Parts: sequence; C-alpha cells; structure tokens
Amino acid sequence: FPETLSNPRLIPVQRTLNVVMNQKVTLSCHSDSGSPPVRYTLFKRNQKVSTLNRPDLTPGLFNLTINSASDVGEYKCKAENNISSGGKYSNSLNFTLIEPISKPVLSSPTSQAKKAQNVTLSCLSENGSLPITYIFFKGKQSISPPVKMQKREAAVIFLFINSSSDFGTYKCKAENSFRNNTKYSNSFNFTLAEERSHSQTLIISLALILLLFIIGFALAIPFFIIPSYKASE
Repeated sequence: FPETLSNPRLIPVQRTLNVVMNQKVTLSCHSDSGSPPVRYTLFKRNQKVSTLNRPDLTPGLFNLTINSASDVGEYKCKAENNISSGGKYSNSLNFTLIEPISKPVLSSPTSQAKKAQNVTLSCLSENGSLPITYIFFKGKQSISPPVKMQKREAAVIFLFINSSSDFGTYKCKAENSFRNNTKYSNSFNFTLAEERSHSQTLIISLALILLLFIIGFALAIPFFIIPSYKASE
C-alpha cells in the first residue's frame, strides 16, 4: 500500500557545520520510510535552492559552495511523494563560517622597566573567528596557560621584573578552530630604565639651587641700583 513519507533528516556529509570561504559542501536529505519515488527540495531561508528526484529511498545529495557570509544561513529540505500533501520538512541547519586569524600584536603600556616592577603584556589578533586562544612565551618557554577569549579583546598577563633575565624576548601565539593556522606575534623586549644615583641627584639639586640664586640676584639688582642712582642726583 502507498505510504506517506517520514520527516526527512538534513545532515552535512562532511560531518561538520564549520566551513571556510569558497569551500564546497554537500547536504544529504533523506526520508527513512515512505513510498517512492521521492522529490527532495532544498531551501535556504525559505528560498528554493534546488530540487532532486529519487526513484527509491536513497538520499538526495545537494552540492553547495560557500561563496559569501550569506551562504551560511538556515537550510531546510522538503520530501514529497505521490500521496503526500504539502510534503514533510526536515530539521534546520546553519553553517558557521570560520575565518583564519591574523598575526597577533604583542604590546605593553611601557617598554622600559626597573627591577622589582610590575608590568603587563597584551596580545590581540584583529581578525579571525572567535574564540581565539592565546599563549605567552619568553624565548621558547611558555609563561602562561592558554587564555581563551570569547570576545575581540586582548589577552593580558601580569609580570614581575625581578632580575636581568626578565628583560628577555617575549612573544605570544594565537589560534582558533581554523585548522593549521597558528600565528606568532612580533617580539617584544623590555629595556632597563636608568636609575639616577644619589650623587647625580645631589648634583642636580645643587645646580637648581645655584640657578635659583642667580635668578633671584638678577631680579634684585634693579632694587639696589635705581635707589642709589636717584640718591646721587
């Protein structure tokens, strides 16, 4: 006896909804039961994309190319046979467009530091799909656990400059779900800020006192010269 179709299942043949720009993907629409032949129609945001006819209950395979961000919208399919009224609709699918990350930038509010000083380092990739995971390095040694950022914000770590070795070369790396796309930042070095010695401070202080004395003396001259000049007239 003729049998109505079951609701079809729409699944990605590649088993993932994460896609990159210009990627080719295949969607499978399949009703497990019902009387053939079957007509499968694929929709994107309720707009018909394509129709396939199957003489049996084999899946309808729709080949797509992700050319733009609009191609990752909601997809559904419909299955119809000779006795179905209006057809049966599948679940909906949405692709996620994965973009490669850009080279991260490593920076700090200051490039000079003294010993026994707290400093910060920030690492940020301006482009790339979120979330992005950052790791900080000094030389080739990791100095932080992975920091996963769900927003387009810099990952920040706090450092304590305690010895000369802390003035080494720092870097960070960034990666997201885009495969084989780890990017390393620029190198960053702190330089030792010059500290004035006690003798330098004393010399500068004496020089300032002498300068103030000269200025004061120069300002006082008119008060002594002008009265004496008038007295001699």
